[in-house]
Amino acid sequence: MAVVTETLQVSGIRCERCVMRLAKTLEGADGLEAANANLVGQVQLFYDDERTTRDALVERLARGGFREQSFV
Repeated sequence: MAVVTETLQVSGIRCERCVMRLAKTLEGADGLEAANANLVGQVQLFYDDERTTRDALVERLARGGFREQSFV
């Protein structure tokens, strides 16, 4: 098992309730070992890359109303 650590910047986090909603969105995701979010929209994911992918977790976040921000 290889645990990958990834930090994303997401929109949709404005308060503590949003952080709790994000946690509920990710709850039970196969392969997700842990996730931490803060009020500035940074989400740190720890996942088993043999059981899930970054894209699958980002898609799950999107279904919960959170969008990854990309900076070009």
